[in-house]
Amino acid sequence: MNMLTKGRPTKQEENLIMPDQTGTQTDTGNRALMVDEPLIFERGSADRSGIDLPEAPAVENRLGGLDRSTDIGLPGLSEAETVRHYTRLSRQNYAIDVGLFPLGSCTMKHNPRLNEKMARLKGFADIHPLQPMESVQGALQTIYELADWLKKLTGMPAVAMSPKAGAHGELCGILAIRSALEARGDAREVILVPESAHGTNPATAAFAGYKVEDIPANDAGRVDLEALKARLGPDVAGVMITNPNTCGLFEPDMKAISDAVHEAGGLVYCDGANFNAIVGRVRPGDLGVDAMHINLHKTFSTPHGGGGPGSGPVVFSEALAPYAPLPFVEINEEGHYFLVEEETAEDHHESSFGRMVAFHGQMGMFTRALTYMLSHGADGLKQVSEDAVLNANYILRQLEDILDAPFAHSGPCMHEALFSDKGFSNELSTLDLAKGMIDEGYHPMTMYFPLVVHGAMLVEPTETESKAAIDEFIGAFRSVAKRAKAGDEALKTAPHHAPRRRLDETLAARKPILVWKEPEEFAEAAE
Repeated sequence: MNMLTKGRPTKQEENLIMPDQTGTQTDTGNRALMVDEPLIFERGSADRSGIDLPEAPAVENRLGGLDRSTDIGLPGLSEAETVRHYTRLSRQNYAIDVGLFPLGSCTMKHNPRLNEKMARLKGFADIHPLQPMESVQGALQTIYELADWLKKLTGMPAVAMSPKAGAHGELCGILAIRSALEARGDAREVILVPESAHGTNPATAAFAGYKVEDIPANDAGRVDLEALKARLGPDVAGVMITNPNTCGLFEPDMKAISDAVHEAGGLVYCDGANFNAIVGRVRPGDLGVDAMHINLHKTFSTPHGGGGPGSGPVVFSEALAPYAPLPFVEINEEGHYFLVEEETAEDHHESSFGRMVAFHGQMGMFTRALTYMLSHGADGLKQVSEDAVLNANYILRQLEDILDAPFAHSGPCMHEALFSDKGFSNELSTLDLAKGMIDEGYHPMTMYFPLVVHGAMLVEPTETESKAAIDEFIGAFRSVAKRAKAGDEALKTAPHHAPRRRLDETLAARKPILVWKEPEEFAEAAE
Protein backbone atom coordinates (compact mmCIF):
# COMPACT_ATOMS: atom_id res chain seq x y z
CA MET A 1 0.00 0.00 0.00
CA ASN A 2 1.41 3.40 -0.99
CA MET A 3 1.47 5.86 1.92
CA LEU A 4 0.57 8.79 -0.35
CA THR A 5 -2.78 7.31 -1.34
CA LYS A 6 -3.91 6.84 2.26
CA GLY A 7 -5.65 3.53 1.83
CA ARG A 8 -6.56 3.93 -1.85
CA PRO A 9 -5.02 1.54 -4.38
CA THR A 10 -1.72 2.50 -5.96
CA LYS A 11 -1.68 3.48 -9.61
CA GLN A 12 -0.42 -0.01 -10.52
CA GLU A 13 -3.25 -1.60 -8.55
CA GLU A 14 -5.99 0.59 -10.02
CA ASN A 15 -4.78 -0.02 -13.56
CA LEU A 16 -4.97 -3.75 -13.01
CA ILE A 17 -8.65 -3.45 -12.14
CA MET A 18 -9.71 -0.42 -14.22
CA PRO A 19 -9.36 -0.44 -18.03
CA ASP A 20 -8.16 2.68 -19.80
CA GLN A 21 -10.31 4.46 -22.36
CA THR A 22 -9.27 2.05 -25.12
CA GLY A 23 -10.62 -0.88 -23.14
CA THR A 24 -7.20 -2.43 -22.56
CA GLN A 25 -5.43 -2.99 -19.27
CA THR A 26 -1.87 -2.17 -18.26
CA ASP A 27 0.25 -4.10 -15.81
CA THR A 28 2.77 -1.44 -14.79
CA GLY A 29 0.73 1.71 -14.22
CA ASN A 30 2.85 3.51 -16.84
CA ARG A 31 1.11 5.58 -19.50
CA ALA A 32 3.14 5.73 -22.69
CA LEU A 33 6.36 7.63 -21.83
CA MET A 34 4.98 8.87 -18.49
CA VAL A 35 6.44 6.37 -16.04
CA ASP A 36 4.63 5.73 -12.77
CA GLU A 37 7.39 6.64 -10.35
CA PRO A 38 7.38 5.06 -6.89
CA LEU A 39 8.79 6.74 -3.83
CA ILE A 40 12.55 6.71 -3.56
CA PHE A 41 12.21 4.44 -0.51
CA GLU A 42 10.26 1.97 -2.63
CA ARG A 43 12.79 2.11 -5.45
CA GLY A 44 15.97 2.01 -3.36
CA SER A 45 17.25 -0.45 -0.81
CA ALA A 46 19.01 0.28 2.45
CA ASP A 47 21.38 -2.68 2.03
CA ARG A 48 23.11 -1.35 -1.09
CA SER A 49 24.85 1.81 -2.25
CA GLY A 50 25.62 3.47 -5.54
CA ILE A 51 29.19 4.30 -4.50
CA ASP A 52 32.11 2.49 -2.87
CA LEU A 53 33.40 4.08 0.31
CA PRO A 54 36.55 3.07 2.19
CA GLU A 55 36.18 1.53 5.58
CA ALA A 56 35.78 4.26 8.20
CA PRO A 57 38.85 4.54 10.43
CA ALA A 58 38.47 3.70 14.08
CA VAL A 59 38.19 6.87 16.13
CA GLU A 60 37.56 7.62 19.75
CA ASN A 61 33.83 7.74 20.49
CA ARG A 62 33.11 11.21 21.79
CA LEU A 63 29.30 11.09 21.53
CA GLY A 64 28.72 10.20 25.15
CA GLY A 65 26.61 7.16 24.36
CA LEU A 66 24.43 9.04 21.88
CA ASP A 67 25.89 7.33 18.80
CA ARG A 68 23.45 5.61 16.46
CA SER A 69 22.65 2.02 17.33
CA THR A 70 20.49 1.16 14.31
CA ASP A 71 20.70 1.65 10.56
CA ILE A 72 19.70 5.08 9.31
CA GLY A 73 17.30 3.51 6.81
CA LEU A 74 18.06 5.65 3.77
CA PRO A 75 17.53 4.05 0.36
CA GLY A 76 20.54 3.12 -1.73
CA LEU A 77 20.47 3.68 -5.49
CA SER A 78 22.89 3.83 -8.36
CA GLU A 79 23.66 7.16 -10.00
CA ALA A 80 21.46 6.33 -12.98
CA GLU A 81 18.56 5.32 -10.75
CA THR A 82 18.88 8.52 -8.72
CA VAL A 83 18.99 10.79 -11.78
CA ARG A 84 16.08 8.99 -13.43
CA HIS A 85 13.99 9.14 -10.26
CA TYR A 86 14.17 12.92 -9.94
CA THR A 87 13.93 13.51 -13.69
CA ARG A 88 10.76 11.43 -13.86
CA LEU A 89 9.29 13.33 -10.91
CA SER A 90 10.13 16.64 -12.59
CA ARG A 91 8.16 15.57 -15.67
CA GLN A 92 5.08 15.15 -13.48
CA ASN A 93 5.29 18.75 -12.28
CA TYR A 94 3.20 21.39 -14.06
CA ALA A 95 5.04 24.67 -14.50
CA ILE A 96 4.84 27.88 -16.51
CA ASP A 97 7.48 26.41 -18.83
CA VAL A 98 5.06 23.57 -19.61
CA GLY A 99 1.85 25.46 -20.25
CA LEU A 100 -0.63 28.20 -19.38
CA PHE A 101 -1.50 28.70 -15.71
CA PRO A 102 -5.14 29.87 -15.58
CA LEU A 103 -5.11 30.51 -11.82
CA GLY A 104 -7.21 33.58 -11.08
CA SER A 105 -6.01 36.02 -8.40
CA CYS A 106 -2.49 34.61 -8.65
CA THR A 107 -1.05 36.20 -11.82
CA MET A 108 1.17 33.30 -12.87
CA LYS A 109 3.04 35.18 -15.57
CA HIS A 110 6.18 34.07 -17.35
CA ASN A 111 9.46 35.13 -15.70
CA PRO A 112 11.83 36.35 -18.46
CA ARG A 113 15.22 34.66 -18.47
CA LEU A 114 16.87 38.07 -18.68
CA ASN A 115 15.69 38.75 -15.14
CA GLU A 116 17.22 35.49 -13.93
CA LYS A 117 20.53 36.30 -15.58
CA MET A 118 20.72 39.69 -13.88
CA ALA A 119 19.83 38.26 -10.46
CA ARG A 120 22.71 35.82 -10.75
CA LEU A 121 25.37 38.48 -11.23
CA LYS A 122 27.96 38.11 -8.50
CA GLY A 123 27.41 41.61 -7.16
CA PHE A 124 23.79 40.71 -6.39
CA ALA A 125 23.84 36.98 -5.77
CA ASP A 126 26.85 36.83 -3.44
CA ILE A 127 26.40 39.80 -1.13
CA HIS A 128 25.78 39.59 2.62
CA PRO A 129 23.43 41.88 4.60
CA LEU A 130 26.21 42.77 7.08
CA GLN A 131 28.72 43.93 4.47
CA PRO A 132 29.95 47.54 4.85
CA MET A 133 27.68 49.92 2.94
CA GLU A 134 30.56 51.16 0.78
CA SER A 135 30.98 47.61 -0.57
CA VAL A 136 27.33 47.21 -1.67
CA GLN A 137 26.64 50.54 -3.35
CA GLY A 138 25.32 48.85 -6.49
CA ALA A 139 22.81 46.77 -4.51
CA LEU A 140 21.62 49.80 -2.53
CA GLN A 141 21.25 51.76 -5.76
CA THR A 142 19.12 48.95 -7.19
CA ILE A 143 16.81 49.08 -4.18
CA TYR A 144 16.68 52.89 -4.38
CA GLU A 145 15.84 52.94 -8.09
CA LEU A 146 13.22 50.21 -7.72
CA ALA A 147 11.62 52.19 -4.89
CA ASP A 148 11.59 55.28 -7.10
CA TRP A 149 9.81 53.35 -9.88
CA LEU A 150 7.20 52.06 -7.43
CA LYS A 151 6.50 55.54 -6.08
CA LYS A 152 6.10 57.01 -9.56
CA LEU A 153 3.89 54.17 -10.82
CA THR A 154 1.58 54.43 -7.81
CA GLY A 155 1.66 58.20 -7.27
CA MET A 156 2.70 57.71 -3.65
CA PRO A 157 5.50 59.65 -1.87
CA ALA A 158 7.02 56.84 0.21
CA VAL A 159 7.63 53.10 0.03
CA ALA A 160 8.83 50.44 2.45
CA MET A 161 10.90 47.80 0.65
CA SER A 162 11.45 45.35 3.49
CA PRO A 163 8.14 43.35 3.63
CA LYS A 164 8.67 39.83 2.36
CA ALA A 165 5.32 39.04 0.70
CA GLY A 166 1.79 40.27 0.10
CA ALA A 167 0.35 39.32 3.50
CA HIS A 168 3.50 40.68 5.18
CA GLY A 169 2.93 43.92 3.28
CA GLU A 170 -0.69 44.03 4.41
CA LEU A 171 0.47 43.75 8.01
CA CYS A 172 2.99 46.53 7.38
CA GLY A 173 0.26 48.85 6.09
CA ILE A 174 -2.16 48.08 8.90
CA LEU A 175 0.54 48.62 11.53
CA ALA A 176 1.29 52.00 9.97
CA ILE A 177 -2.42 52.85 10.12
CA ARG A 178 -2.55 51.80 13.78
CA SER A 179 0.53 53.91 14.56
CA ALA A 180 -0.94 56.97 12.84
CA LEU A 181 -4.22 56.65 14.75
CA GLU A 182 -2.48 56.11 18.08
CA ALA A 183 -0.25 59.14 17.44
CA ARG A 184 -3.33 61.33 17.33
CA GLY A 185 -4.86 59.60 20.37
CA ASP A 186 -7.60 57.94 18.35
CA ALA A 187 -7.90 54.28 19.33
CA ARG A 188 -10.32 52.84 16.80
CA GLU A 189 -11.23 49.15 16.83
CA VAL A 190 -12.86 48.16 13.52
CA ILE A 191 -11.56 47.51 10.01
CA LEU A 192 -14.13 47.19 7.23
CA VAL A 193 -13.43 44.57 4.57
CA PRO A 194 -15.64 44.20 1.46
CA GLU A 195 -16.82 40.74 0.43
CA SER A 196 -14.86 41.11 -2.80
CA ALA A 197 -11.51 41.58 -1.03
CA HIS A 198 -8.71 39.02 -0.89
CA GLY A 199 -9.03 36.47 1.90
CA THR A 200 -5.82 37.58 3.59
CA ASN A 201 -7.26 41.06 4.23
CA PRO A 202 -9.58 40.15 7.14
CA ALA A 203 -6.95 37.76 8.50
CA THR A 204 -4.36 40.55 8.55
CA ALA A 205 -6.71 43.01 10.25
CA ALA A 206 -7.61 40.42 12.90
CA PHE A 207 -3.94 39.57 13.43
CA ALA A 208 -3.23 43.26 14.06
CA GLY A 209 -5.89 43.28 16.79
CA TYR A 210 -8.82 44.79 14.94
CA LYS A 211 -12.40 43.64 14.79
CA VAL A 212 -13.39 42.86 11.21
CA GLU A 213 -16.76 43.65 9.66
CA ASP A 214 -17.90 42.77 6.15
CA ILE A 215 -19.25 45.20 3.58
CA PRO A 216 -21.53 43.54 1.01
CA ALA A 217 -21.13 43.62 -2.75
CA ASN A 218 -23.80 45.00 -5.03
CA ASP A 219 -25.35 43.20 -8.01
CA ALA A 220 -22.49 44.39 -10.23
CA GLY A 221 -19.87 42.68 -8.05
CA ARG A 222 -18.52 45.94 -6.64
CA VAL A 223 -18.48 47.42 -3.14
CA ASP A 224 -21.90 48.63 -2.01
CA LEU A 225 -20.97 52.28 -1.48
CA GLU A 226 -24.10 53.18 0.47
CA ALA A 227 -23.64 50.21 2.82
CA LEU A 228 -20.05 51.32 3.42
CA LYS A 229 -21.03 54.90 4.15
CA ALA A 230 -23.76 53.74 6.52
CA ARG A 231 -21.27 51.76 8.60
CA LEU A 232 -18.58 54.44 8.90
CA GLY A 233 -18.22 55.99 12.33
CA PRO A 234 -15.79 56.95 15.11
CA ASP A 235 -14.89 53.30 15.79
CA VAL A 236 -13.80 52.54 12.19
CA ALA A 237 -10.02 52.69 11.74
CA GLY A 238 -10.20 52.16 8.01
CA VAL A 239 -11.09 49.95 5.10
CA MET A 240 -9.10 47.20 3.37
CA ILE A 241 -10.20 47.08 -0.23
CA THR A 242 -8.90 45.06 -3.16
CA ASN A 243 -8.90 46.97 -6.43
CA PRO A 244 -9.30 45.52 -8.98
CA ASN A 245 -11.27 43.15 -6.77
CA THR A 246 -11.39 39.37 -6.66
CA CYS A 247 -14.31 39.28 -9.09
CA GLY A 248 -11.87 40.66 -11.66
CA LEU A 249 -13.61 44.04 -11.64
CA PHE A 250 -12.41 47.60 -11.15
CA GLU A 251 -14.05 49.58 -8.35
CA PRO A 252 -15.36 52.72 -10.10
CA ASP A 253 -16.35 54.26 -6.73
CA MET A 254 -12.84 53.97 -5.32
CA LYS A 255 -12.32 57.73 -4.98
CA ALA A 256 -15.73 58.16 -3.38
CA ILE A 257 -14.92 55.32 -0.97
CA SER A 258 -11.62 56.95 0.00
CA ASP A 259 -13.24 60.36 0.47
CA ALA A 260 -15.96 58.89 2.70
CA VAL A 261 -13.47 56.97 4.86
CA HIS A 262 -11.21 60.00 5.24
CA GLU A 263 -14.15 62.23 6.15
CA ALA A 264 -15.04 59.74 8.89
CA GLY A 265 -11.48 59.91 10.24
CA GLY A 266 -10.31 56.56 8.90
CA LEU A 267 -7.58 55.50 6.51
CA VAL A 268 -7.62 53.45 3.30
CA TYR A 269 -5.61 50.30 2.70
CA CYS A 270 -5.64 48.93 -0.84
CA ASP A 271 -4.62 45.36 -1.58
CA GLY A 272 -2.35 45.81 -4.60
CA ALA A 273 -2.07 42.16 -5.57
CA ASN A 274 -3.98 42.94 -8.77
CA PHE A 275 -1.87 45.95 -9.71
CA ASN A 276 -0.86 44.04 -12.86
CA ALA A 277 -4.25 44.98 -14.32
CA ILE A 278 -3.83 48.73 -13.91
CA VAL A 279 -0.09 49.50 -13.82
CA GLY A 280 0.63 52.46 -16.10
CA ARG A 281 -3.09 53.19 -16.39
CA VAL A 282 -4.18 54.15 -12.87
CA ARG A 283 -2.19 55.56 -9.94
CA PRO A 284 -3.66 54.41 -6.60
CA GLY A 285 -2.41 57.58 -4.95
CA ASP A 286 -4.80 59.57 -7.15
CA LEU A 287 -7.68 57.47 -5.79
CA GLY A 288 -7.06 58.44 -2.16
CA VAL A 289 -5.24 55.28 -1.10
CA ASP A 290 -3.09 55.63 2.05
CA ALA A 291 -1.20 52.33 1.89
CA MET A 292 -0.92 49.57 -0.69
CA HIS A 293 1.29 46.52 -0.95
CA ILE A 294 2.64 45.40 -4.32
CA ASN A 295 3.35 41.76 -5.08
CA LEU A 296 6.50 41.92 -7.19
CA HIS A 297 5.86 38.35 -8.36
CA LYS A 298 2.43 39.25 -9.70
CA THR A 299 3.14 42.56 -11.34
CA PHE A 300 6.86 42.74 -11.99
CA SER A 301 7.74 39.17 -12.86
CA THR A 302 9.77 37.92 -9.92
CA PRO A 303 9.39 34.18 -9.13
CA HIS A 304 6.06 33.10 -7.69
CA GLY A 305 6.15 30.68 -4.80
CA GLY A 306 9.32 28.63 -4.58
CA GLY A 307 11.68 31.33 -5.87
CA GLY A 308 11.88 33.07 -2.49
CA PRO A 309 12.34 34.94 -0.47
CA GLY A 310 9.36 36.91 -1.71
CA SER A 311 8.87 40.64 -1.78
CA GLY A 312 5.85 42.82 -1.03
CA PRO A 313 6.84 46.50 -0.94
CA VAL A 314 4.28 48.89 0.55
CA VAL A 315 3.69 52.41 -0.76
CA PHE A 316 2.37 55.14 1.57
CA SER A 317 0.54 58.44 1.32
CA GLU A 318 1.84 61.60 2.98
CA ALA A 319 -0.42 60.86 5.95
CA LEU A 320 1.26 57.50 6.62
CA ALA A 321 4.80 58.08 5.35
CA PRO A 322 6.11 59.18 8.80
CA TYR A 323 4.99 55.86 10.31
CA ALA A 324 6.46 53.53 7.67
CA PRO A 325 8.90 50.86 8.86
CA LEU A 326 12.68 51.09 8.72
CA PRO A 327 15.11 50.81 7.05
CA PHE A 328 15.00 53.10 4.01
CA VAL A 329 17.65 53.45 1.33
CA GLU A 330 18.59 57.06 0.69
CA ILE A 331 21.31 58.99 -1.16
CA ASN A 332 23.40 61.85 0.17
CA GLU A 333 24.77 64.90 -1.63
CA GLU A 334 27.95 63.04 -2.58
CA GLY A 335 25.91 60.37 -4.37
CA HIS A 336 26.57 57.77 -1.66
CA TYR A 337 23.70 55.34 -0.90
CA PHE A 338 23.04 54.48 2.73
CA LEU A 339 20.41 52.86 4.97
CA VAL A 340 18.35 54.92 7.39
CA GLU A 341 18.13 52.39 10.21
CA GLU A 342 16.84 54.46 13.12
CA GLU A 343 14.25 57.16 13.64
CA THR A 344 15.29 60.58 12.46
CA ALA A 345 13.52 63.90 12.11
CA GLU A 346 14.69 64.10 8.50
CA ASP A 347 12.65 62.92 5.54
CA HIS A 348 9.56 61.90 7.51
CA HIS A 349 11.06 58.99 9.48
CA GLU A 350 10.57 60.46 12.94
CA SER A 351 7.54 58.30 13.84
CA SER A 352 8.40 54.93 12.25
CA PHE A 353 6.72 52.00 13.98
CA GLY A 354 10.00 50.05 13.78
CA ARG A 355 11.14 47.14 11.67
CA MET A 356 9.36 44.36 9.80
CA VAL A 357 12.51 42.27 9.30
CA ALA A 358 16.14 42.28 10.36
CA PHE A 359 17.58 42.68 6.84
CA HIS A 360 16.68 43.27 3.22
CA GLY A 361 16.97 39.60 2.33
CA GLN A 362 15.20 39.58 -1.04
CA MET A 363 17.93 41.08 -3.24
CA GLY A 364 17.15 38.69 -6.07
CA MET A 365 13.52 39.83 -6.16
CA PHE A 366 14.54 43.48 -6.31
CA THR A 367 17.00 42.82 -9.13
CA ARG A 368 14.49 40.86 -11.20
CA ALA A 369 11.75 43.47 -10.73
CA LEU A 370 13.96 46.40 -11.70
CA THR A 371 15.24 44.48 -14.72
CA TYR A 372 11.64 43.92 -15.80
CA MET A 373 10.81 47.60 -15.40
CA LEU A 374 13.88 48.84 -17.25
CA SER A 375 13.40 46.37 -20.11
CA HIS A 376 9.78 47.47 -20.60
CA GLY A 377 9.91 51.15 -19.78
CA ALA A 378 6.86 53.14 -18.72
CA ASP A 379 5.06 52.65 -22.04
CA GLY A 380 5.79 48.93 -22.02
CA LEU A 381 4.39 48.49 -18.51
CA LYS A 382 1.23 50.25 -19.64
CA GLN A 383 0.96 47.76 -22.50
CA VAL A 384 1.43 44.91 -20.03
CA SER A 385 -1.73 45.87 -18.17
CA GLU A 386 -3.65 46.53 -21.38
CA ASP A 387 -2.70 43.12 -22.81
CA ALA A 388 -3.60 41.35 -19.54
CA VAL A 389 -7.05 42.95 -19.56
CA LEU A 390 -7.51 42.23 -23.26
CA ASN A 391 -6.68 38.55 -22.80
CA ALA A 392 -9.07 38.17 -19.87
CA ASN A 393 -11.92 39.83 -21.74
CA TYR A 394 -11.26 37.62 -24.76
CA ILE A 395 -11.68 34.55 -22.56
CA LEU A 396 -14.81 36.00 -20.94
CA ARG A 397 -16.55 36.67 -24.24
CA GLN A 398 -15.44 33.39 -25.84
CA LEU A 399 -16.92 31.34 -22.97
CA GLU A 400 -19.95 33.31 -21.79
CA ASP A 401 -22.21 31.44 -24.22
CA ILE A 402 -21.48 28.10 -22.56
CA LEU A 403 -20.57 29.09 -18.98
CA ASP A 404 -22.47 31.40 -16.65
CA ALA A 405 -20.54 34.66 -16.25
CA PRO A 406 -22.32 36.37 -13.34
CA PHE A 407 -20.95 39.88 -13.84
CA ALA A 408 -20.51 39.97 -17.62
CA HIS A 409 -23.60 42.17 -17.84
CA SER A 410 -21.84 44.95 -15.91
CA GLY A 411 -19.24 45.53 -18.61
CA PRO A 412 -15.67 44.42 -19.32
CA CYS A 413 -13.67 42.61 -16.69
CA MET A 414 -10.13 43.53 -15.76
CA HIS A 415 -7.33 40.94 -15.50
CA GLU A 416 -9.43 37.84 -14.81
CA ALA A 417 -12.68 36.31 -15.99
CA LEU A 418 -15.16 34.87 -13.48
CA PHE A 419 -17.56 32.01 -14.17
CA SER A 420 -19.96 29.94 -12.03
CA ASP A 421 -21.26 26.35 -12.06
CA LYS A 422 -24.80 27.45 -12.92
CA GLY A 423 -26.18 25.12 -15.59
CA PHE A 424 -24.06 22.11 -14.69
CA SER A 425 -25.73 18.74 -14.32
CA ASN A 426 -26.89 18.19 -10.75
CA GLU A 427 -24.40 15.35 -10.44
CA LEU A 428 -21.37 17.45 -11.37
CA SER A 429 -19.51 20.31 -9.73
CA THR A 430 -16.78 22.87 -10.31
CA LEU A 431 -14.31 20.38 -8.82
CA ASP A 432 -15.24 17.80 -11.47
CA LEU A 433 -14.68 20.30 -14.27
CA ALA A 434 -11.32 21.24 -12.78
CA LYS A 435 -10.25 17.60 -12.63
CA GLY A 436 -11.35 17.21 -16.24
CA MET A 437 -9.06 20.07 -17.22
CA ILE A 438 -6.10 18.06 -15.91
CA ASP A 439 -6.88 15.36 -18.47
CA GLU A 440 -6.83 18.07 -21.12
CA GLY A 441 -3.28 19.00 -20.09
CA TYR A 442 -4.02 22.16 -18.08
CA HIS A 443 -3.59 23.13 -14.48
CA PRO A 444 -7.10 23.93 -13.16
CA MET A 445 -8.28 27.48 -12.70
CA THR A 446 -8.92 28.90 -9.22
CA MET A 447 -11.97 27.14 -7.78
CA TYR A 448 -14.68 28.30 -5.36
CA PHE A 449 -13.18 31.78 -5.02
CA PRO A 450 -14.38 34.47 -4.65
CA LEU A 451 -17.04 33.25 -2.23
CA VAL A 452 -19.64 35.70 -3.52
CA VAL A 453 -20.16 33.41 -6.55
CA HIS A 454 -21.41 29.83 -6.18
CA GLY A 455 -19.07 27.27 -7.69
CA ALA A 456 -16.75 30.04 -8.82
CA MET A 457 -14.12 29.50 -11.52
CA LEU A 458 -11.64 32.37 -11.73
CA VAL A 459 -9.40 32.49 -14.79
CA GLU A 460 -6.44 34.83 -15.29
CA PRO A 461 -4.46 34.40 -18.51
CA THR A 462 -1.99 37.28 -17.84
CA GLU A 463 -0.41 39.27 -20.67
CA THR A 464 2.32 36.72 -21.38
CA GLU A 465 0.05 34.27 -23.23
CA SER A 466 -0.41 34.53 -26.99
CA LYS A 467 -3.80 34.40 -28.70
CA ALA A 468 -2.90 30.95 -30.07
CA ALA A 469 -2.17 29.63 -26.57
CA ILE A 470 -5.37 31.17 -25.21
CA ASP A 471 -7.43 29.69 -28.05
CA GLU A 472 -6.09 26.23 -27.22
CA PHE A 473 -7.05 26.73 -23.58
CA ILE A 474 -10.52 27.99 -24.54
CA GLY A 475 -11.04 24.92 -26.71
CA ALA A 476 -10.21 22.60 -23.84
CA PHE A 477 -12.33 24.59 -21.39
CA ARG A 478 -15.34 24.56 -23.73
CA SER A 479 -15.02 20.82 -24.24
CA VAL A 480 -15.04 20.03 -20.53
CA ALA A 481 -17.78 22.59 -19.83
CA LYS A 482 -20.04 20.90 -22.39
CA ARG A 483 -19.45 17.58 -20.67
CA ALA A 484 -20.27 19.10 -17.28
CA LYS A 485 -23.54 20.54 -18.57
CA ALA A 486 -24.44 17.27 -20.28
CA GLY A 487 -23.82 15.25 -17.11
CA ASP A 488 -20.85 13.20 -18.35
CA GLU A 489 -20.30 10.73 -15.50
CA ALA A 490 -16.66 10.23 -16.50
CA LEU A 491 -15.90 13.64 -14.99
CA LYS A 492 -16.77 12.26 -11.54
CA THR A 493 -13.63 10.09 -11.64
CA ALA A 494 -11.34 12.47 -13.53
CA PRO A 495 -8.44 12.83 -13.96
CA HIS A 496 -7.87 9.57 -15.84
CA HIS A 497 -4.49 10.35 -17.43
CA ALA A 498 -2.63 12.05 -14.58
CA PRO A 499 0.16 10.30 -12.64
CA ARG A 500 -2.41 9.75 -9.88
CA ARG A 501 -6.16 9.41 -9.97
CA ARG A 502 -8.40 11.60 -7.81
CA LEU A 503 -7.27 11.49 -4.20
CA ASP A 504 -9.01 12.42 -0.98
CA GLU A 505 -7.68 15.99 -0.85
CA THR A 506 -9.46 16.88 2.40
CA LEU A 507 -7.98 13.92 4.25
CA ALA A 508 -4.54 14.56 2.76
CA ALA A 509 -4.64 18.17 4.03
CA ARG A 510 -5.95 17.34 7.50
CA LYS A 511 -3.91 14.21 8.14
CA PRO A 512 -0.74 14.43 6.05
CA ILE A 513 1.77 11.60 6.35
CA LEU A 514 5.20 13.16 6.12
CA VAL A 515 7.49 10.27 7.03
CA TRP A 516 8.24 7.00 5.28
CA LYS A 517 7.07 3.76 6.83
CA GLU A 518 7.45 0.24 5.58
CA PRO A 519 4.14 -1.17 4.25
CA GLU A 520 3.64 -3.36 7.31
CA GLU A 521 4.34 -0.42 9.65
CA PHE A 522 1.91 1.75 7.71
CA ALA A 523 -0.79 -0.90 7.95
CA GLU A 524 -0.29 -1.13 11.71
CA ALA A 525 -0.41 2.67 12.07
CA ALA A 526 -3.59 2.83 9.99
CA GLU A 527 -5.26 0.29 12.22
